Amino acid sequence: MTQNGCSLPYEKACDWRQCLLDTAQYALVMAGVCWLLLAGSERLGYNWQWYQIPKYLFTMGEEGFRAGPLLDGLLVTFQITAASMGLAFAVGLATALFRMSSYVSLRTVARVYMELIRNSPLLIQLFFIYFVIAPVLDMSAFWAAVLALSLFEGAYASEIFRAGITSIDKGQFEAARGQGMGPYVMYTYIILPQAIRRILPPLTGQVVSLVKDSALVSTIAIMDLTMQGQNIVAETFLTFEVWFTVAAIYLAVTVTLSRLAAVMEKRLMLT
Repeated sequence: MTQNGCSLPYEKACDWRQCLLDTAQYALVMAGVCWLLLAGSERLGYNWQWYQIPKYLFTMGEEGFRAGPLLDGLLVTFQITAASMGLAFAVGLATALFRMSSYVSLRTVARVYMELIRNSPLLIQLFFIYFVIAPVLDMSAFWAAVLALSLFEGAYASEIFRAGITSIDKGQFEAARGQGMGPYVMYTYIILPQAIRRILPPLTGQVVSLVKDSALVSTIAIMDLTMQGQNIVAETFLTFEVWFTVAAIYLAVTVTLSRLAAVMEKRLMLT
């Protein structure tokens, strides 16, 4: 018997029925959302102009495909997210190792960092780095945004890394030390490969959070997806159309990341 109560010969049929049920539920929800939007627009007297949105995504001319401002902003969002994600994971791992260190000074540094970052708003941190730290270090707005996002997400990622590392059986640590392995070799080849399999889902959640939090970089005049949307709204007054489009793009990106993480998790479980 399978988990959903279907016998093995009928497992595919059960999967298809579940898929159809999920699709029907999704269609009903979307129909309800569309009805609410239409009803609200009628009461507001809003003149929908969806036909103007495609040109802000892309245009097809004699020169071929040309990205519009929204896709250009999405590319900047991807660049900031990719750079911030790598640095955030490095900061998070280092902080987790510091917290588990036998040295009081390292544990204190990690604790102070986490308390400061996790108990203050990201927007304030972004402004502080951009207006105070960046001019001193001659840092561009792009890298100021990357640093702010990395420090913020790294504080939360550190808890995920620490939980993954501490979930590994102590016998693994003792066996590695018994073989004469140093900390670097032990964590690189023994501990972290096992921990990553367990923490992949929450790490994916942090990446999704990072994508959404990256919208705040528009406050320091970075032309990301949100900033491009603001500019288009200011020029055209297509408020609802533009922001619904921007929200749909963010949703598509985060859902895709979640699906890719699910595929990776299945592959890791099989290896």
